[in-house]
Amino acid sequence: MQVTSEPLPTTIDQPWDWWRAQMPISDQFAYFDHAAVGPLSLPAAQWVSKFAGQASQLGDTVWPSWNRNLKALRGSAAELTGGDEKEFCIIPNTTTGINLVAEGWPWVAGDSVVIPDGEFPSNLFPWLNQQSKGVEVRVVPRRSDREVQVDDLMDHVDETTKIIALSWVGYATGFRVDLDDLVRRAHDRGVAVFVDAIQGLGVYPLDLQKTPIDFLAADGHKWLLGPEGVGVAMIRRKHFDRLRPLNIGWASVKESHNYSKPKMVLSDDATRFESGSANMVGIGALAASMDLFVQIQNAHGPEAISDRVLSLASMLREKLIATGAVTAIDANPENQSGIVNFQVPGIEPAEFREEALNENVVVSCRGTGVRAAIHAYNNEEDIDRLIAVVRSV
Repeated sequence: MQVTSEPLPTTIDQPWDWWRAQMPISDQFAYFDHAAVGPLSLPAAQWVSKFAGQASQLGDTVWPSWNRNLKALRGSAAELTGGDEKEFCIIPNTTTGINLVAEGWPWVAGDSVVIPDGEFPSNLFPWLNQQSKGVEVRVVPRRSDREVQVDDLMDHVDETTKIIALSWVGYATGFRVDLDDLVRRAHDRGVAVFVDAIQGLGVYPLDLQKTPIDFLAADGHKWLLGPEGVGVAMIRRKHFDRLRPLNIGWASVKESHNYSKPKMVLSDDATRFESGSANMVGIGALAASMDLFVQIQNAHGPEAISDRVLSLASMLREKLIATGAVTAIDANPENQSGIVNFQVPGIEPAEFREEALNENVVVSCRGTGVRAAIHAYNNEEDIDRLIAVVRSV
């Protein structure tokens, strides 16, 4: 499968129907669990099948073609974010990307890092692990157990603070942080910003030229509709020499294929943070899936996917309220996302999830309620199937 970013005619004329046709899961399920594990897109599944055939029948005779997917994946990530391909590296998961920064930063005793309360453990434990080096971890309470306000984060910053680390979109609440405001104010104070983007990358517009985040990491198995075990990280070039690479291997250096006379000279780009043999099947699948996002963005602009997702999420909220369900609604649209957390009075979230699954409607339980995570290929029929379950219970 050759990855391309050129939009197809159907992408332009009927983008969401076109995308839905790339999602075999939609034939049976109304699937709203993208914040947990997204279903594989058809291009990703086709690549996995193709890879298995090639690997079993041709072995490494086609390895060069597999290897080109590494560059394709970094390039797609850069294209989606307006970033520099040379500042992206491939990682096995978001946790690895977080640890690249948390463990690689040149901490000294007395430094501090600021994070919001309620982060997913992957964006908590790596920072807590720095306490053994004398680093203070300042955990900032959320407002109403939901909102992450930039004012609150900045109130915890002082001259010792080196990094603010947070999720772009809260995994349970769906609250989306104003990254523009955060990065501007953090940089004014000389503080770097790390963003766990796993719940937002590809869905919401991000221009890394306009919003100069220092570090970013995101897995591909949620909203990007790829497999588990592969993702991308972005590290600004100005931090290359500041971060100590954690895992040095043959792939980290300039002459990466000079096995007989190896030279320990790190690559000039972010591949210095890659180490060894890559997950070729996963990388090819994620590259193929990410191209769906690139095609839509190229045809309809960087806000098209976000507008679609937020419109469907708003529709779901309105219909939930009409049934008597309880859901939090952010007054500021900039803080909304495709994650809708709700409660059905008298019904435990786990019980609702089972009832929904019996009707081929897939949701999850997070926080104190049911979490529905809506993607661009979902449609009003999917939402009505979820509402039917709400009414039935």
